[in-house]
Amino acid sequence: MPTNGQRQGPRPIPALTQLPRPVYARAESLSAGSWTTRHQHDWVQFSYAISGVLGVRTAEGSYFAPPQWGVWIPAGAEHEVETSMRAEMRSLYVHRDACRWAPEQCRVLEVTPLARELIKQFCLLPVDYPEDDSPEARLVGVLLDQLQALPQVGFSLPLPQNPRLLGLCNELLAHPEEGQTLGQWAQQLNTSEKTLMRLFQRETGLSFRGWRQRMRLLSSLTALEAGQSVTDAALGCGYDSTSAYIAAFKSLFGMTPGGLRL
Repeated sequence: MPTNGQRQGPRPIPALTQLPRPVYARAESLSAGSWTTRHQHDWVQFSYAISGVLGVRTAEGSYFAPPQWGVWIPAGAEHEVETSMRAEMRSLYVHRDACRWAPEQCRVLEVTPLARELIKQFCLLPVDYPEDDSPEARLVGVLLDQLQALPQVGFSLPLPQNPRLLGLCNELLAHPEEGQTLGQWAQQLNTSEKTLMRLFQRETGLSFRGWRQRMRLLSSLTALEAGQSVTDAALGCGYDSTSAYIAAFKSLFGMTPGGLRL
């Protein structure tokens, strides 16, 4: 995720060896430039930002979650979490046995109003909430049912494994406004445009143009959440036309940039 401010030192990762209950909650206030080192858990993690934009990066790609969406991280998946602006994050850690239906890949899910309220109520429970046939255990069961039903959205960006192509992608992520063409990048990498085009398609499943467009739209989420105008967000991520930006945004996210901030 592109950062708007200075990156801080890594924030600490909870020193948990096992979960005290099948579901465990964490509430965190993250400062701008907050990030973790790459790590993994023996349990599923579901995190979303009440405010701010949450970014999760794995070897396979980057996943972005503005408010109303969350990132699902499978058990054992190595990942980093970062925010380029202040954010309020809520996380659920779920034991593998409590969600055998869990997908094996990271994905971004829409947090429905019901799921959001259930998470809010669950975060108020003590860590060692009563189990068996208690009201608290029944709330956890309903929460897990709702998590299983959350719809997936396309707020992800696949990353290549090829080192040279990954370097190119990281450069674009750091500077989404850059307008270098595929031909210019090919020349810089001392290869042909056709070869680079094939490599992009094979490594990411997207064309160069399609990957850069998605990257630019995802990078604009932070600006929108920070309250910048749609025009400034468009210009900041490399679009010359606000109308073209709005049309592309609606095509990817299913809503206009203004609708995202409602």
